[in-house]
Amino acid sequence: MWRYVTTSQFWFESMQNWQSEFVAVAAIVALSIFLRQRGSAESKPVAAPHDETSA
Repeated sequence: MWRYVTTSQFWFESMQNWQSEFVAVAAIVALSIFLRQRGSAESKPVAAPHDETSA
């Protein structure tokens, strides 16, 4: 196992996996911000108390 961990193939494959995860998270964040700014029906007012948003 140690021999494989020290190979360039292991690090190349690991970095590809991390890159795809970062892209996925960035897309989720960007879409969340976009939908929030567009006034999505799923969004609640940020400053509204829980009682006023009814769930």
